[in-house]
Amino acid sequence: MDTTSIEIIKSSGEKARFSLDKLKASLNRTGADRKTINQIIDKVRDELYHGISTKEIYNRAFALLKKKKSHFASKYKLKKAIYELGPTGFPFERFISAILQYSGYKTEVGKILQGKCVTHEIDVIAHKNNETTIIECKFHNQEGLNCNVKIPLYIHARYNDVKAHWNVKSNNNNSVLTDGWVVTNTRFTQDAIQYGTCVNLYLLSWDYPKNDGLKHRIDRLGLYPITVSTLLSNREKQFLLSRDVVLCRTLIGDAFYLDHLGVSETRKEKILNEIKMLCNH
Repeated sequence: MDTTSIEIIKSSGEKARFSLDKLKASLNRTGADRKTINQIIDKVRDELYHGISTKEIYNRAFALLKKKKSHFASKYKLKKAIYELGPTGFPFERFISAILQYSGYKTEVGKILQGKCVTHEIDVIAHKNNETTIIECKFHNQEGLNCNVKIPLYIHARYNDVKAHWNVKSNNNNSVLTDGWVVTNTRFTQDAIQYGTCVNLYLLSWDYPKNDGLKHRIDRLGLYPITVSTLLSNREKQFLLSRDVVLCRTLIGDAFYLDHLGVSETRKEKILNEIKMLCNH
């Protein structure tokens, strides 16, 4: 079958040509060996049909990976796992905070800051080298919802209001407010990127900036959200999130939470082994 002629339906509802290279690239990122990847590609290719959704293609590849090694499947489901942090945006804010901590920042979540005109609840405040960054997180719990230009316009106005007050305030520990960020788990429209670049607002999305978006940072640092686990149930994941266990790495150090959940020793060992393989792969 000539796969280039197959028309698929994206999560946004748009139609596109099936790309074997994109499927291969997403499987390569899991760290699976070439033989496994080729076997999965062959099976998925055999089951393609006109009008198949990207979700169906993903589900098939995920099931095949899970049969091989659960930690490969965990890496493959990263994007879906970020959506599973919802339905509210609070776990996503804590997840972004945790990623920044591993990059050397001291962070605060959900703090109220005074602006020149009004007060603002800031999702994440990050401090490093006497410089402060304020970060707004825009979380979507379903695919296809992108951030348009209104988001950076609004965030930039808030940043300027906070900065106008910050600059005249004397008790900020000599820290200078240097940056405003907008972080989303989906994508920015081209207008949003153009505006953010123009006003020097840092934008971070699933795949932007190129090769330094969320997916690349998570893979590079091994900072996977607890929701990537293929062995934990949804109830167990929600329990861990409610206890501030947002990262897989945290569970390795706080494994007693699994005892609170009544997880058997055998299953506990499997869960921790999957997570260790994932974080160290």
